[in-house]
This record gives sequence, structure tokens and C-alpha cells, in this order.
Amino acid sequence: MPLALLALAVGAFGIGTTEFAMMGLLPDVAGDLHISIPSAGHLVSAYALGVVVGAPLLAAATARMPRRTVLIALMGLFVAGNALSALAPDENWLLAARFLSGLPHGAFFGVGAVVATGLVAPERKARSVSLMFLGLTVANIAGVPAATLVGQHLGWRATFLGVSAIGLAAIASLYLLIPRTPGHTPGGGLRGELAALRPLPVWLALGTTVAGFAALFSAYSYITPMLTDAAGYAEGSVTLLLALFGVGATVGNLLGGRLADHAMRRTLFGGLASLVAVLAAFPVLMRTEWSAALAVVLLGTAAFVTGSPLQLMVMEKAAAAPSLASSANQAAFNLANAGGAWIGGLALAAGFGATAPAVAGAGLAVLGTGVAGLAYAVDRRRAKRPAGTARVVTTHVPDRSEALSH
Repeated sequence: MPLALLALAVGAFGIGTTEFAMMGLLPDVAGDLHISIPSAGHLVSAYALGVVVGAPLLAAATARMPRRTVLIALMGLFVAGNALSALAPDENWLLAARFLSGLPHGAFFGVGAVVATGLVAPERKARSVSLMFLGLTVANIAGVPAATLVGQHLGWRATFLGVSAIGLAAIASLYLLIPRTPGHTPGGGLRGELAALRPLPVWLALGTTVAGFAALFSAYSYITPMLTDAAGYAEGSVTLLLALFGVGATVGNLLGGRLADHAMRRTLFGGLASLVAVLAAFPVLMRTEWSAALAVVLLGTAAFVTGSPLQLMVMEKAAAAPSLASSANQAAFNLANAGGAWIGGLALAAGFGATAPAVAGAGLAVLGTGVAGLAYAVDRRRAKRPAGTARVVTTHVPDRSEALSH
């Protein structure tokens, strides 16, 4: 695998650290800015909103630029957002800075996935994407716990300064290791890029991402009360257990990348089926400490097996605009984050017990499997269409959107 993938992984490590570290810093931020914990929770939402807004807009706006330049510029915006977060004098400033920090997130992974797949042979595309995402999963093992400890001992502002330093290291790595290549120039400009997202298979792939990862976040958002109230762990043990989730996510990410290069669709269905099984078993697995720890690892593994195949599937379905499609998939991932947490919260508030969010997540994973099945059926139907299309072509000239959909 090319060394250039390391530069993408460094950037992913910084992004993963700043995204998830805020959860552990909420009490410190709330105390320093004299706001409530729920108000501080809006800082998490502000980052996610930045990802959803920035992913498609920045990817489309930079489509004609050299991708190496785009990646460096996005990391520059990331560094600026985290530096401004460290300097924030009040809640409103920090909200704006967190939104700014989230803007480059989706576009970086989107453009980075296109660059990664362009560096390797076709039979290694999924593995190249998984190696870029390795930075994100390793952030959950090392970056987030380290950032939380730094914030607790040196103040939360020091955490964001440290993340800014990681961003600067990523910029240097990108500059030195990513080859210079021209940008993708779509024939129809921005309109052509957006038209590439119109076909139904693209939206079914994005829908699979939303439903599948909403299943993960329905459970993961409430993993702490599950571990303490159901499994009986002390609160001080939760940080180590969350690192175990990162271990599972790393294993699943690498396994999914390797398997998807051989059978992308089967890897996706296998990952979703595994996620259904793991989440459905949570009420049983959370009865003892050892099985609860196993459940955390299995959750990370099952969920992230699907990461690489979903990313590649979206890129293939919108081949005319892979950067935009790949970035849109990251926006879908963050919609899943917000939607899954909301649905899990409803299940918890309904009084069905501490493990109710996991059961709700199992239902979402079943929905994701159904959407993936529908996408497969649509693909098979379209694969059989050419013979019928040939008979109609003399009486109907397809317009541009129809041409792009094929």
C-alpha cells in the first residue's frame, strides 16, 4: 500500500479525535463557560451540523481543483476551527468554532477516499479506503482518551490546541506524500456534479448508510448507562471500555476493507446481519461484566465492517462525481449519528430499560438490511435493462439526467 495513505490516516486521526473528544469534555467546558451540560451538548450538534452542511457544498465547490490542494485546504480549515475553539471566550463563539471545525470533515473523507482508491490497483480499492479510515478508528483507541486526559489535567482548551497540532502534522504529511494530480472536471460543472446524485441507486446507498449507522449510534450514544446500570461497571471503567470499542472498530474496518475487495455486496450484507445479531443480544450480554465488554468490542467490529463497502458503493453509483458522492456519504453518516441518538433516547425515555436503545438499534439495522436488499434488487433490474432499452432507443432520446443515471 502506498505511503501516501498514511497522510490521509493522520488527517482522519485528527478529525476523529476532535469529533468524539467533546463528549468527554462536556463537564469541563460547561463549568468553565458557566453553562449547563445540556447547553454544552449543543456543541456536539454544532459540529455534526457543520459536517452535514460542509460535506456536499465543499466537495462540489472544489471539484475542479487539484485534490492534493483541496485536502491541504480542508485541513487548514480544520486547524483554524480547532484553534478558534481553544480561544473561545463564550458559548456562542465556541458554537461557531465547532461548526467551522465540522465543515471540512465530510469533504476530507470524501475527497480522501477518491484519492486513496486512485493510488492502488482496482482489486485493492476497499482496503485503501479502510486504511484511511484506520486513523478514525485508532482515534477512538488512543486519540480520544488522550484528549480527555489532557482536557481534565491541562484544561479543555489545551485539547483543542493539541488537535490543531495534529492538523498541522497532517498538512505536512499531505504536502510531502500525496502526489500532484489534476482535479476532476465534470462536463456540466456544478450542475453535472449534482446531476450525478439523482439516480435511485445513489440514494439507496446513502439510505443504507443512514439506517445502518443509526443502528450503531442508537446503542453507542447510551453505552455508558448500559455499562453502569445494566452490567454493573463503575463509571471510572467506562473510558477503558470505550477504547475496547475502538479496538473492535479498527478490526472491523480492516476486515471489511479486505473482504469487500473480494465480495463487496456480501460483505455489506454480512456486516448488517452481524450488527442485527449483536444489538439484539445486548439485553443478554449486558448481564455480566465480561460479556458486556465482549458486546462493546463486537459492536464496533460489526458496525465498521460495513464502512468501506458503503463508501465504495456510493462512489460507484455516482461515478461522474465520486468526490461529491463520497462526501455526501459522510453527511449521511452524521445524520445517522444524530438520528440514531434521538431514536435510542426515545426508547430509553419510554422506560423499557437501559438496553432498550440497543434493541431499537437492532430494528434500525434490520431496516438498513432491507434498504440494502432493495438496492440490490434495483441493480439487478437495471443490469437486465439494456436489451429492452435497445428496442426503445429509436423512438426516445434520453435526456442528460437519464444518461447520468445509467
